[in-house]
Amino acid sequence: MVSSFRVRTFLAVVITAASLLSQRNAIAEPAFIGQRIESFTLKDFRGKQHSLDELQTSELVVIAFLGTECPLAKLYGPRLADLHKRYTPKGVAFLAINANVQDSVTEMAAYARIHGVDFPMLKDLRCQVADQLGAQRTPEVFVLDRSRKVQYRGRIDNQYGIGYNRDAPLREDLATALDELLAGVPVSLPITQPTGCHIGRLPKPDNDAEITYSNRIAHILQQRCVECHRDGDIAPFALMDYDEVVGWAPMIEEVVREQRMPPWHAAPDHGHFRNDRLLSNEEKDAIYQWVASGSPEGDPAHLPTPIAFPTGWQLPREPDIEFNIQETPFRVQAEGEVAYQWFAVDTHFTEDKWLAGVEVQPGNREVVHHILTFVREPQDWRTRSVGRGFFAGYVPGLRAQMLPEGMAKLIPAGSQLAFQVHYTPIGSVQYDQSKIGLIFADPESVTHRVISSSAINPRIRIPAQESNHREEAASPTIPWDSQLLSMSPHMHLRGKSFHYEVELPNGQREVLLDVPQYDFNWQTEYQLLQPMDLPAGSRIFTVAHYDNSAANLNNPDPNRTVRWGDQSWDEMMIGYFNLAVPVDMPIGKPESELRIAKQNENPLPRRVNRWFEKMDNNKDDVITLDEVPSKVKPSFNKFDTNGDEKVSRTEFISGLKLNQ
Repeated sequence: MVSSFRVRTFLAVVITAASLLSQRNAIAEPAFIGQRIESFTLKDFRGKQHSLDELQTSELVVIAFLGTECPLAKLYGPRLADLHKRYTPKGVAFLAINANVQDSVTEMAAYARIHGVDFPMLKDLRCQVADQLGAQRTPEVFVLDRSRKVQYRGRIDNQYGIGYNRDAPLREDLATALDELLAGVPVSLPITQPTGCHIGRLPKPDNDAEITYSNRIAHILQQRCVECHRDGDIAPFALMDYDEVVGWAPMIEEVVREQRMPPWHAAPDHGHFRNDRLLSNEEKDAIYQWVASGSPEGDPAHLPTPIAFPTGWQLPREPDIEFNIQETPFRVQAEGEVAYQWFAVDTHFTEDKWLAGVEVQPGNREVVHHILTFVREPQDWRTRSVGRGFFAGYVPGLRAQMLPEGMAKLIPAGSQLAFQVHYTPIGSVQYDQSKIGLIFADPESVTHRVISSSAINPRIRIPAQESNHREEAASPTIPWDSQLLSMSPHMHLRGKSFHYEVELPNGQREVLLDVPQYDFNWQTEYQLLQPMDLPAGSRIFTVAHYDNSAANLNNPDPNRTVRWGDQSWDEMMIGYFNLAVPVDMPIGKPESELRIAKQNENPLPRRVNRWFEKMDNNKDDVITLDEVPSKVKPSFNKFDTNGDEKVSRTEFISGLKLNQ
């Protein structure tokens, strides 16, 4: 996809309404079409003054409000730079204005350098220009004609919006407005709704307010937000101190009220999870009251003791061994599509290794959307089969933690680690060299082996324009007494909801997890507060719904029937889950542990296995008619004894015996 994870994350936290909070009522309404703008003089980040009057020879003037940390403003920086180059020869002048209280001139200089903005970038310290124009968001643009009257205001184009990001804009609003004005005709769409971050105006705090940043808000942010909203981590801006937070106060209030942040998508009716991020009603009310009272700082003596978040690995100690995923840094282009990248690393382990902790660490969080890691054993030819051999990963929202006491994962001697990396451009060329860290466990201390398995359906088919398409998947029967530790649903941009149930050997069913609003940007691992005992013979069932209609504005193409595929414009249905199995239980290879364990109950001739696996092209342990050679197709129904249009391994063997 063209857009980055951070852009999608940002779009998930802003609201469609442009209304401001009560203390912002003094801000002027956005300038009306035809309103004349008085001249102003502001300094750029170098200290040089620039005045609107200096641009008297310019036919048109574009004023663009930008912020240094707003993800959307980052993407549109290069786009504005390109428009500047295209239209300057035609008599159009460009000015960028930063009115955010939280953005320094040093940060402005870095933004201009990184994104190639070579027209003046001015600091609007007192929001005098922002207030005159009624600017509210970054990015937001205004076009002034020869008499400096507003002829267009709003967005740059419509590629990004609330809940969607397109491969390319359907309408280039700013460019169209400039073309029409230069041609001497009225702007056909003079007002559009900008999507972006609130301009961080300096509030007027009520110093007598009961709730202040120091005595309450900083405590909430530290417990709920700062884990991600700190320098170098996944969130697009930091929330570490008052000067930073106060500029984001209106947006904090909005995203909390809209329940978009902190990110948590599990319905509260089912399951208790140790990584639950939901704010309490009391915490939400405190945030609302603080913003309504002008976001007062309060007495810094009441600030919480800072939490010492890890600055390197999230694991509690340095890994015993780490591997670079790429031999050399991988270059991520500024814009466009980056195909999924595959890398492999030889562990050179001469003996089996038990692991108490694993962390996959992106080298550049701005462009790494996810990394999936698979164990590839010696002579394992299944190298790129998502859902099989899953070992560890980095996905949005996942925090690395040690496994419970006595539990460990296994890497067999001689194995490779294979990595699938999804990169998303952010508007400037970036480089990434990610790594994986492993903490070894004492084999004598291991009581349970942790394995990752899944309920997976690679045969999904989502019809065009279908708004609530249902697909189902089931895991193999779990052949051991085990403990369920966590669940991780995985779909792509059309994913709508995901549901887990367990069926016990006595036929009883229980809901494990319900995610009514799945979000591709936050692929959370839902970690049970207490492991759940599963008797041998249990089975995991999942149900997913997809929105492939035009109403899903995030949909890359509602007119296309969608099937399984790696890219985000394709789809997947994987219900990952982690089990802890007593270490003395015989378990098959990691690539497909549950299925192989099931096969071992009824060993089959090696040659027959090879025949079956050769025809099973997508490696889902069933053969469909489109997978078999032409000469075998006439015999397909003889093997498909239950008429489900699939031939299982058991049916295959039975059919061979009957047809000998």
